[in-house]
Amino acid sequence: MTGRAAASEAVVFAYLDEPPFCFPQPGGAALGSDVELVSEALRRLGIASFEMRLTSFAELLPGLIDGRWSITTPLFITPERRKSVDFSRPVWALGDGLLVRHGDEARFGSYAALARAPGARLVVVADQVQELSGLTAGIPRERFLRVATQEAAVQAVRERRAEAYASVAMAHRGFLSRSPDPGLAVIAIAAETGGREPAKGAFAFARSQGALRARFDAALDALIGSDWHRNMMARYGFATADFDLG
Repeated sequence: MTGRAAASEAVVFAYLDEPPFCFPQPGGAALGSDVELVSEALRRLGIASFEMRLTSFAELLPGLIDGRWSITTPLFITPERRKSVDFSRPVWALGDGLLVRHGDEARFGSYAALARAPGARLVVVADQVQELSGLTAGIPRERFLRVATQEAAVQAVRERRAEAYASVAMAHRGFLSRSPDPGLAVIAIAAETGGREPAKGAFAFARSQGALRARFDAALDALIGSDWHRNMMARYGFATADFDLG
């Protein structure tokens, strides 16, 4: 593809309000580690301008499948998701964490601890992989509170409608770095206490975007692990082990 053709290629990037990965700014733009990475990768393809579209987790993949956007913010690669979309090369590998009220760290430090505590409730963003982790650990389905957004999940913990919110530990830290709250604490769930091993995440593409995905992967190969990438990820609080995937 020529530089002129690439520059005119219409690309729509769908993202979530989930710092430090992505978060909206006034005027429709966005910031975050995933935003900077997709922007630099597309720039290297000659695509200097693209649309960023804020959406909900529930709409992220359906919107990709029905053509509302071209690329989504990275999410965990699962066999179920591979049935309907394609993924780029992995860009990070992250473990789970719980957001709890300050003082509850010892009581609710793992999925198993929540399962053992009578009546303890876990809030999750519906259909994220942490829901299955909680179920596997023995938390009864009726003790799950399913919501649509990170903000709603955090609010459920604040209001004592749930004892903990399960997501990626980095997402909890990112939220608190942007909206500090001394009443909340983050617990990283180690694999030996029932958490998942760090799982890989990647940008998702519609099946019709195979050519773009292949070119995008080539750009990622040159970027991941570069000095630019290491410095950028460090600014958002990531350790080298989070993205140095070997």
